[in-house]
Amino acid sequence: MNEIIQVVTTVDTKDKAQELAQHLVKLRLAACVQIDGPLESVYRWEGEIDTSLEWRLTIKTRRGVYSEVEDAIRGWHDYEVPEILAVPVVIGSAKYVQWLNEQVADNPLR
Repeated sequence: MNEIIQVVTTVDTKDKAQELAQHLVKLRLAACVQIDGPLESVYRWEGEIDTSLEWRLTIKTRRGVYSEVEDAIRGWHDYEVPEILAVPVVIGSAKYVQWLNEQVADNPLR
């Protein structure tokens, strides 16, 4: 399946964001990972409102490898409940889509 998706996750340091991005691209689970931050997150955790600085990773990949992307994030991540959300890409430029499909392995980690 070649449907392009963007997977979003957050981490608590820029170094961790860079390490995770490198890890995903090296494994050919992502064609590109963009890092934004720092950004402020406000959330409820264990009954309390909390605030923290985080870095967001936007992972450009294909739906067919989503489970491997999620497993890689979970295996690497130190949050108890990491944000891992995927959204479909409706349309993209033909050359970028071709490039992305060439970068993401059909059977990564196998």
